[in-house]
Amino acid sequence: MLKLFSGLKPYTWSLFWVVLFLFAQSLAELYLPTLMSEVVNNGMMKGDTGYVWRFGSYMLVVALISSLCSVVGSYLSSIIGMSFGRDTRYKVFSRVENYSLNEFDKIGTASLINRTTNDITQVQTLLVIGLRFMVNAPIMCIGGIIMAYSRDSHLTLILVVVLPLMLTFIGGVATFIVPLFKAMQIKLDKVNLVLRENLTGIRVIRAFNRLKKETVRFDQANRDLTDTAIRVNKIMASMQPVMIIFMNFTSIAIIWFGGLRIAQNNMQIGDMMAFIQYAMQIMFSIIMVTIMFVMVPRAQASALRINEVLDMEPTIVDPENTRSSHKQRGYVEFEDVTFFYPGAENPAISHISFQAWPGEVTAIIGGTGSGKSTLINLIPRFYDVTSGSVLVDGVDVREMSQEELRTKMGFVPQTPIIFSGTIADNIRYGKADAADDEVKHAADTAQASEFINAMQDGYQSIIAQGGTNLSGGQKQRLSIARALVRKPGIYILDDSFSALDFKTDARLRAALKNEIVNSTLIIVAQRVSTVMDADQIIVLDEGQIAGIGTHRELLESSQVYYEIVSSQLSQEEIA
Repeated sequence: MLKLFSGLKPYTWSLFWVVLFLFAQSLAELYLPTLMSEVVNNGMMKGDTGYVWRFGSYMLVVALISSLCSVVGSYLSSIIGMSFGRDTRYKVFSRVENYSLNEFDKIGTASLINRTTNDITQVQTLLVIGLRFMVNAPIMCIGGIIMAYSRDSHLTLILVVVLPLMLTFIGGVATFIVPLFKAMQIKLDKVNLVLRENLTGIRVIRAFNRLKKETVRFDQANRDLTDTAIRVNKIMASMQPVMIIFMNFTSIAIIWFGGLRIAQNNMQIGDMMAFIQYAMQIMFSIIMVTIMFVMVPRAQASALRINEVLDMEPTIVDPENTRSSHKQRGYVEFEDVTFFYPGAENPAISHISFQAWPGEVTAIIGGTGSGKSTLINLIPRFYDVTSGSVLVDGVDVREMSQEELRTKMGFVPQTPIIFSGTIADNIRYGKADAADDEVKHAADTAQASEFINAMQDGYQSIIAQGGTNLSGGQKQRLSIARALVRKPGIYILDDSFSALDFKTDARLRAALKNEIVNSTLIIVAQRVSTVMDADQIIVLDEGQIAGIGTHRELLESSQVYYEIVSSQLSQEEIA
């Protein structure tokens, strides 16, 4: 947690003022019982009304100063806490943005969301409240003991007995509750995971009539979290009455023994009243510490999870000395590439070698799980190759900066990602400064202008989160338009025609030929009709190349390709 709180360095001056105001508040509160003692001993007992009014006005001024310092200190601590939360969220988000897909796979999306929201909120809350308690509690406790001792040293022996008992009780509770708070965060991750899967997969759940099963699954995760939280709260609930019992018995003991000392003329009534106030301040400061014990374990567990995100080093980073190439544009080459997913026993792809040239269409086809998507994910360096090398414009992608590498590409993922906003904004995601004419041209090429113009507001029509108000084919065409507006040297389309009808598919491929005169087009597809006109077709089978060539060449030379074609086309169409 201390490592995480090292991020408070920019707020050093604000922290100084918080400590100063809360220190002044604590001193004022410690001085009030002394003034009250003077009023009782020298004013009320002697019947001196003027003395009572004078010292009463002093008490009022001190109380106002204490209140003012408390308000200012709370205001500043809130600013520091909220600013720290803001900066930490930014650090976590920025760190996650630099992760490779390996790190995403390790932690998980649901856990990353929870760490960025709930965990940071726990630490932020601790900081807002803790700044006040961590300053007030020690001063009130130590100062209260000193002031109580100055009133009557003999009665202080009561505190010597009570305080160690309270601290022992709090320490015993903490040993039980810290592991439970850590378990709660893990179980909260599980609830978030199940909830996220249900929300994103609601159509599949309903289609297969699995609502009851998913309800039971969520109920189990939710109940597990609830049971742990109830157990924690039961333990914490026991602390408040115990603390009150300690306070009440302490008051009784002070009044009992204080009364005996007053009867023996060894103590004045005002001093006993002041001693009770100091004892309550001391006890209240320990209750503040108890409240901190409620918050610290959970915040500590959250801080560890946040630090885990911040400390995890991305496996894919830019080299110290980057290389760039300005001679070639759109050239892609695989040189004996083999790739293992982390923890996998067998390679996803092995010994892949081929070249893709500008102005040509390179198509990749193969059965499910043959490694098609894995192969193209190596080009923008979403993963690093295990052996071999991937060259873009004649330079190994590991020797280029990631920004420069990905600037060269227009990437359309297998599952189209649509952002909330307007249609124009989604297309401009590929090129922020694209003019209206460029946006429309990209949409025309992607065969998207027809359905866009049919919408009420055209290119300014609002798209719902995730593109839920669009069909699958419409989302794919918008994703393709987003890549086209960039006008990159390399187009990578990962099975981006699967939701299109054959007519739209054919029109789109014809339009793309006019766009790739100086660019390389790499298409991953399942349909033979999509790839049969490509200049080069790469057939993958179980992670290895089963054939490279044109459609006609592969029909004669590749048994795997022939089986794929014969499963989709009739013998007359093949002939």
